[in-house]
Amino acid sequence: MTSALAIASVTAVLRDLLNNGLIDSDISSVIGNVVVSTLAPDRIDITSNDQQSQLNLFLYQVTPNASWRNIDLPARNAAGERISNPPLALNLHYLLTAYGAQDLHAEILLGYGMQLFHETPVLPRKAIRTSLQNPAQVGSGSGLPAAMRALFTSELAEQVEQIKIVPETLNTEEISRMWSAFQAHYRPTAAYQASVVLIESKQSIKISLPVAERQVHVFPFSQAVIDEIRSQVKTGDPILINQPILPGQNLVLMGHQFSGSNVIVDVGGIEVLPAAGDVTDNQIIVAIPAALKSGVHGVRVIHQQAMGKPALPHRMFESNVAAFVLRPVIDEASISFAVGPGDNPIDGTVLFKVNPPVGDNQSVVLILNELAPNVSPPVASSGASYSFIAPSRTNVSPPLSPPDSTQNFAIPIRGVKAGTYLLRVQVDGAESPLIVNVNTGQYVEPQVEIA
Repeated sequence: MTSALAIASVTAVLRDLLNNGLIDSDISSVIGNVVVSTLAPDRIDITSNDQQSQLNLFLYQVTPNASWRNIDLPARNAAGERISNPPLALNLHYLLTAYGAQDLHAEILLGYGMQLFHETPVLPRKAIRTSLQNPAQVGSGSGLPAAMRALFTSELAEQVEQIKIVPETLNTEEISRMWSAFQAHYRPTAAYQASVVLIESKQSIKISLPVAERQVHVFPFSQAVIDEIRSQVKTGDPILINQPILPGQNLVLMGHQFSGSNVIVDVGGIEVLPAAGDVTDNQIIVAIPAALKSGVHGVRVIHQQAMGKPALPHRMFESNVAAFVLRPVIDEASISFAVGPGDNPIDGTVLFKVNPPVGDNQSVVLILNELAPNVSPPVASSGASYSFIAPSRTNVSPPLSPPDSTQNFAIPIRGVKAGTYLLRVQVDGAESPLIVNVNTGQYVEPQVEIA
């Protein structure tokens, strides 16, 4: 595992490679003393009278390595726990620049430097260990700078992949842009890439136990399909088609391939286990959960199979998700007046009970439609119509409490003229049904008298 010191370690090893190569080639006998540095181009002094020839290696860019960046598993599981330390894979891009104290010195230096990199396409592990050996083993007279004394701990030589040196080609436009950014005078330059550097964390990770026993289960694929949703008032009653689905009723799922050894029905996120006699290959009857709120809900059929030791149910096949609307029901209603009778228009409060209870975050709208007053029994007319939104039931201060539900409602009304009204309520867009007079075909209930 290579530490974050790996980038500086690669630069130090490459500088050491150049320095040793120039010494072995006895370059000083040709052009005199030579300095090998790793400075930024703008920090190199070219105005000094006693300037020496210099070979500079500058790291100008670091890029992700495309081959290694996605090779490992994600670092964390769904719970956010650290399960692996994937390496940070990097390519290092260098500029090898020669500075000559006299004519042709730059060209000579650049030629030697490029030859050294050409003959060393891979950095040997032994060379890395030699360049980055523990300063305590070298001795106090080694002359290593203080910043470099920690590089031996980078463990660069132990990383799984060796460092490869590859020449790169830069066109004149790229070279011009770079040297303009350096704000330095251009000198003969060659570009190289060193790859790959793998920086890996040493943080503790959570490792699961090995698999003690492998079990292979094969099941024929059989996906249930819901074609239609019907309703049933209570068990044993006729099945209703295209009728409002109300709390306390049964859902009747029509489709195919429902049968299975362990069938559950997910109704709006609540799992319900139907009775064995209520499940056939084409039909499932299941009670609507009492905790289900009014509104639009999804329902799906899930087939489970017992697997493992001990054998526990696992989800295997799921049907498509079919939608239905659970409509609220007004149990009873009354009027509480804020002003005395006879005032017109009337301000007051409509009190009613709704089933199922409404959650704090659900929207509630009260709808009033006037009934014709001179018809017996009264029927809906094109008279006055009103809608009123229930006040928010969520407290802002003190801080929010967990969502609650309520059955009793008191909704203020304003500017309503006296009369008899049909009463409806919408909860999250699901509207309570009205009762129809079978003889006249007119809506007659529920109603409230405002006078």
